[in-house]
Amino acid sequence: MSNLSYLEKLLDGVEVEWKKLADVFQLKNGYTPSKSKKEFWENGTVPWFRMDDIRENGQILDGSLQKVSESAIKGGKLFSENSIIIATSATIGEHALIRVPFLANQRFTNLSLKPGYKDTFNSKFIFYYCFILADWCKKNTTMSSFASVDMDGFKKFPFPIPCPNNPEKSLAIQAEIVRILDAFTTMTAELTAELTAELNMRKKQYNYYRDQLLSFEDGEVEWKALGDVCESITSGKNKDKSETGKFPVYGSTGVIGRTNIKAYEIEQILVARVGANAGRVNIASGEYDVSDNTLILKLKTKYNLKFLYYYLVNLNLNRFVKGAGQPLLTAGQLKTMVIPVPTPEEQSRIVSILDNFDSITNSINEGLPREIELRQKQYEYYRDLLLSFPKSDTTEVL
Repeated sequence: MSNLSYLEKLLDGVEVEWKKLADVFQLKNGYTPSKSKKEFWENGTVPWFRMDDIRENGQILDGSLQKVSESAIKGGKLFSENSIIIATSATIGEHALIRVPFLANQRFTNLSLKPGYKDTFNSKFIFYYCFILADWCKKNTTMSSFASVDMDGFKKFPFPIPCPNNPEKSLAIQAEIVRILDAFTTMTAELTAELTAELNMRKKQYNYYRDQLLSFEDGEVEWKALGDVCESITSGKNKDKSETGKFPVYGSTGVIGRTNIKAYEIEQILVARVGANAGRVNIASGEYDVSDNTLILKLKTKYNLKFLYYYLVNLNLNRFVKGAGQPLLTAGQLKTMVIPVPTPEEQSRIVSILDNFDSITNSINEGLPREIELRQKQYEYYRDLLLSFPKSDTTEVL
């Protein structure tokens, strides 16, 4: 399939008519029934769609994770089956084809065909063309307290009708495009699942060997409190951060900004101490600073920093975090933690093996996700190619 050749052959010179989105679809906002009225949420039978439904079950949906009662329906009217929901705020552009009568929350704008166009379109064709609409939405947002789509432009978005004067042929063209895209979708999904399974298997294999190398029997090695292995365990300090500073600033998720104030030059282990990432372990090196949500473990010179790093990662420090609202891992907790201290030679041997495993795994981690990404981009390329209908000089391009 090269350039527009296939689409041109499919259209075979027929006209493509362009209509404004608001001329073809009834546009209505979703809503959330009042949470204070229990009767809206008990014994629900009406599908009520949220972003979670798309994330968990895909973009063609026959049922929702959550249902509301019929008394929650405004004006007694549901959104019609075979409609599109598209996020026009927050996670902009995410969309789905809904096969049943339904409601949706306020994040979504619902697109239902107007009566005069119900026999004009294949619902799956609309669904696929909404990927083009989604790209437009992401590029045309307005900012207030949160991002939202420019709805004036949204209503004017041009929507194609191939061969408008011959409805039967128009539907046949749409059906052929749907058939090809369905096949591409299935093929891409199967390949992605296969690559993802391979990636997960490699990760499990690496974790297994790391567990074996870092498991020690009683009496096999010396055990010491982490506070005795470290010269100090202290938290960083807040500094002014920017995107243009000279030195990276490490926080709970890794590098979180940059600063022009250098605090450290030696390689050290960092452990996130607060928040959702509490317990996460990093290694910092070069010239850098550390924020106050992170603990700095400065080792005594006779201990192998990389060995301790691998051991703490494998230990999963997050399981020692306390507190629900603001999870916390303290320096005091780390200091009393007992860790194995093999001989320097054994530490070096283990580090050498794990470095090798880590290198192999990282190359796989980089390779397989990259392959998955390339397959997805290839799919999107051909999908957009099949939906790139010719525009006349008078077609309004937004």
